[in-house]
Amino acid sequence: MLYQDAAIDLDRETADPNRDSELSAFPWHPDSAVPPAPPARPLKAASVVPLVHHVTHHHAAHVALRPARPLNPQRRGDAAKRLLDIVGALVLTLLLSPLLLVVGLVLARQRGPIIYRHARTGRHGRTFGCLKFRTMVPNAETALRELLHQDPQLRLEWQRDQKLRHDPRITPIGRFLRRTSLDELPQLWNVLRGEMSLVGPRPVVREEWARYGRRLDSYLAAKPGVTGLWQVMGRSDSCYRRRVALDSYYVRKRTFLLDVLILLRTVVVVLRGRGAC
Repeated sequence: MLYQDAAIDLDRETADPNRDSELSAFPWHPDSAVPPAPPARPLKAASVVPLVHHVTHHHAAHVALRPARPLNPQRRGDAAKRLLDIVGALVLTLLLSPLLLVVGLVLARQRGPIIYRHARTGRHGRTFGCLKFRTMVPNAETALRELLHQDPQLRLEWQRDQKLRHDPRITPIGRFLRRTSLDELPQLWNVLRGEMSLVGPRPVVREEWARYGRRLDSYLAAKPGVTGLWQVMGRSDSCYRRRVALDSYYVRKRTFLLDVLILLRTVVVVLRGRGAC
């Protein structure tokens, strides 16, 4: 720390000659040409003044002249991704609105709700209601417990993949919706709400976190997506371990260009109906 010594008292004496100070207490002969130097005295605590204010002013001026730091590349990427989500979700909703209306009318003629809301975990582990067109019988959860209790093979399949390849709970219209991935179109609303992204890892339930192991932190670092690497690289043909690896890889390597490529690839996969759920 810089300090100002007692010599500053001399400046004050010169600036205000009428001001009494400690220096006036030292006598000298009036006829002498040069007054004798005052005797040396130790510095008092009150005369030692830290120059903190000088450093502060200099620092403030330095900060004012310093150029603004560029935006963090990750924040730029997040902003670009969010812009893609909003614009993409709005455009898809407008283009597919007639199809959404037709699917809604067909499901309205059946018993049960049109939209199915299921609790999934999103970024940082937050729970949200993931929306889908209903593809199963209304009492699907109760029917699943009964199936797993009665059939050991189905129970093993569910424990391994968290899904059944030939799920008897799926309705005929629901099978068509799943094969064409139309059942996931209501998730565009989740995207607009900021709960999901157009591209990201699969939305999972909290009970599936144990399957991710040490990759769980990377999975929770991103918003779940309507589509992703898993959907364009095998979908239901992939084992659960491969799905976890693909989700983790995407979170670590995600870029704006990769998102665009996955979206384009999703169109091809949906039209071909390959590996549909």
